[in-house]
Amino acid sequence: MDLDLRKISEPIKDELDEFKKAFRLAMKSKVALIDLISKYILSQKGKKIRPILVLLSAKLCGEINERTYIGATLVEMLHTATLIHDDVVDDAKTRRGLASINAVWKNKIAVLMGDYLLSRGLLHALENNEYNFLQITSRAVKRMSEGELLQIQKNRKLAVDEETYFRIISDKTASLITACCEIGAASATDNKSNVALLSEFGESAGIAFQLRDDLLDYVGKKKIMGKSAGSDLKEKKFTLPLIHALNNSSKRESKEIVNLVKNGSYSKSKNIVFDFIKEHNGIEYTEQKTAEFCETAKSKIINFKPSETKETLVNFVDFIGERVN
Repeated sequence: MDLDLRKISEPIKDELDEFKKAFRLAMKSKVALIDLISKYILSQKGKKIRPILVLLSAKLCGEINERTYIGATLVEMLHTATLIHDDVVDDAKTRRGLASINAVWKNKIAVLMGDYLLSRGLLHALENNEYNFLQITSRAVKRMSEGELLQIQKNRKLAVDEETYFRIISDKTASLITACCEIGAASATDNKSNVALLSEFGESAGIAFQLRDDLLDYVGKKKIMGKSAGSDLKEKKFTLPLIHALNNSSKRESKEIVNLVKNGSYSKSKNIVFDFIKEHNGIEYTEQKTAEFCETAKSKIINFKPSETKETLVNFVDFIGERVN
């Protein structure tokens, strides 16, 4: 199936353009340096997955309205802030093919810019009395932080089991996608059951998204964002392909691989670990789990009446399962 985000966003093309205007306006500041960095951020061609999900979730449950744009702006500001902070933590030099904020303006300004965007997003919701949106996003930020810290804690010990891995990706990645779908639905309907279904749709889609991302790290080519295959291994991150392979090998072999990841040089250990994962079905198992979460996501919206929006959300889930970058 030939899927890309341009086709998926086509049914909401006008609304997405409207969102971009609202987002640009909400970022404005009286401080010239903030406006300069904001223009630089806006010049980057991000996928806009999160605002797309806010808009589609709203349209599935009702009509896209002013509240929807407020919600979409809030989550995109939050997402952008986390990316800027992540680049500082990771000492990343590029983002989407361009120099990162910290590479151009140094860490202090990058951290403060991330703080500005986070607070600006929260204020944007407060100024419009969207307290429910604040509750949803605050929950997401808490989960994202917990997921990141749990991953750091477990990776330091090189002791990540499958249950912990799913908890980490649910909190780290799925939480914000869940928030997007929940906010979008809540902006268009008071039907709590439908809002809950969209929240559950986002959770499963978000987990599938991260599973696919972790799979591509072992089978994909260099990504658009500049992350090359094997970077998780280089950073000693234990993701599902490796975790499953370790669980399906002998104790001796498993111990050897863990020691290799822990102590071996990346260039020497990379091919050995890749072959080990393939031999013990780490790739196939991760593909299977991705497909399962994609099907679970689709099941959450199966009872909504047929529409172009519903079909588009199903296509979005298919895109998650098949994307190559």
